[in-house]
Amino acid sequence: QVQLVESGGGLVQPGGSLRLSCVVSGSIFSNYVMGWYRQAPGKERELVAAIDNGGSRNYANSVKGRFTISRDNAENAVYLQMNSLKSEDTADYYCNFKLWNMVVGGWDDFWGQGTQVTVSS
Repeated sequence: QVQLVESGGGLVQPGGSLRLSCVVSGSIFSNYVMGWYRQAPGKERELVAAIDNGGSRNYANSVKGRFTISRDNAENAVYLQMNSLKSEDTADYYCNFKLWNMVVGGWDDFWGQGTQVTVSS
């Protein structure tokens, strides 16, 4: 069983920075993708950034140049450094871990509990 524990959300002024952390525990093997999604009130959940086990990164256009995703393999952790935050970044942020299931030939999805990020003056 895979579990994800997030931390690092909070209230920040526009232009400020926050760092989100997510630690993954459990049986981790095969191919995987670690990422962050967010969901603002009244909107669908969207991908913010992702990094795979090969180190390839993917970002939403709205955060490119401001957010950086990184991982620590030794700690089984993924981080999201968010700089130059804007009010439109306000949302609940969710850590996501996709693990390739060789038995069924598809991805198993695991989610963190979510952490709130509020950008406001």
